[in-house]
Formats: sequence, structure tokens, C-alpha cells
Amino acid sequence: MSKKHIVVAGGTGFLGSRICNRSGEPHWPSITSSATPPPWSTSITWAKADILNPQTYTPYLSSPTPPTAVIHTMGILLEADYKSVLTGRESPFSGLRRAFSASKPGASSNPLDRSPSTPLTDEPPHQLTYELMNRDSAISLAKASHAASIPTFIYISAAAGAPILPSRYITTKREAESTIASSIPQLRSIFFRPAFLYDSSRAFTLPIALSGRIGSAVNGVVGGWLTNYLGSIVEKPLRADEVAEAVVEAVEREEVRGVVGGGEIEGLANKAWRRGML
Repeated sequence: MSKKHIVVAGGTGFLGSRICNRSGEPHWPSITSSATPPPWSTSITWAKADILNPQTYTPYLSSPTPPTAVIHTMGILLEADYKSVLTGRESPFSGLRRAFSASKPGASSNPLDRSPSTPLTDEPPHQLTYELMNRDSAISLAKASHAASIPTFIYISAAAGAPILPSRYITTKREAESTIASSIPQLRSIFFRPAFLYDSSRAFTLPIALSGRIGSAVNGVVGGWLTNYLGSIVEKPLRADEVAEAVVEAVEREEVRGVVGGGEIEGLANKAWRRGML
């Protein structure tokens, strides 16, 4: 693989750290808020930045040279509202009602309309919402990437929602995808849609993955119609390392663009594996 220079937003996360680790020998800078990089990261340049404040990360999109790709791996499954419930500042009923509401404060604002120097901080302090993390942060990073003449932007989306999650979890991800694709067509945008990610380092993910594989098999037998009701619960789970390998492979392959589903992710990971065996 030819030398590539990428920026990973969320480089110490469950998937982001694996993308950095799978990058191999080249120099792969990663934007991360971690003050203690993992021991394997000797070939990584770690840069502290705030994904909700573009001014903190734009310098890394152009210096010393523009990266080949920018990868957004950040997002939330649950909003920060639950902390108020756990600390007694809000009743469980109120917290659930707000968590599953159809909209949130600031949900209608478009990051594309913001000045590059304007932080994405319309929400109350420390309240991270789906709109902020799953949608606006990705759109703003894509906008900044295009402004820096970076050719490729990869967004880690999701295969589907789930009955146990508010619908806004998946709708905000789809909004991010559609906004980036339609508003910045010059950018080679790639939207990875993996299902549940698992790894042996997180033991609790293994039984969930097993149940997901069973659900996926049953869903395949009935023609996939269970997805309409159960979402990602019946989509085939993927190893986090497998998705990381596929992401790195996608950077290399110019023909990869648009939505990349589970089967395509496995295909890219297999190509990466065969490349490594040569």
C-alpha cells in the first residue's frame, strides 16, 4: 500500500484506535482528546482537539500537508440526559420523554450555515445530543475537510436503529450522510454502515454478537423483513478489527464511495487481508 496520511477524529475510541493501529507503517496523525496515548501508538501523531469546535482541529487538516483522508468515528448511542436522571436532578419519566422526543433544542440548525470559527455549542453545557455528535460534528468536519482540499471523507454511520434506541439515533446519522453527499458533492464521501461491533477485549460484546448472528440468520431466512421492526438487532455483527481494516482499505481504493454496507465492509476487509498476505 502506498503511503497515506490520514486524520482520525476519535482516535482513542473503540473503532478509531483500531483504524490507527491497522494503518501500518505510514505516518497517520490522529485527532484525539486523549492525554495518554496507548503504548502501540509510537508511529501516530496525537493532537488534542474538540470535535465541537472546528477552530481546534482545522490546523491539523492542512499542516504540514493536507491528509489523504479524514475519518469521523465519533458518535453516541445514548444522550447525556440520563446523567441528570441518575443524579436525581431530573425524574426518570421526564428524562425518558426528552430522550425519545422527536426533536431537540438546536436540532434545526444547519452546520453548513455556521462560520468556520463558530463552535457547535447551541446545547446546554455538557449535554451531548444526537444532533450534535452524530450529525453536526460530522457535517462540520466534512465541510472543513473540503475547505482544506482533502479529497476523501469517511463517516462511520450505522446499519440501522434499534427498538431500544430513540429514533433520532439513526435519523441524525442519515441526515449527516444526506447533507454531506448533497451539499459537498466534490468530496469523495464514504459512509460506513456497520451493525453491532464486537471484540474479545470487551467481553460483554461477545454474547450480544452471538445473539445478533442468530438474529441475522433468522432474518436471512425470512427475506430480511425483520429489519423493518428490529433494526440492527438482526443485522450481522462485525468484528471491530474487520471494520477498521475495511476503512483503511477504502482510503486506498478510489472506486469506493457512497454507502458501504455490511457485505461490502466484509469484502474490503478480505481484500486488505489478501493484500497483507502478498
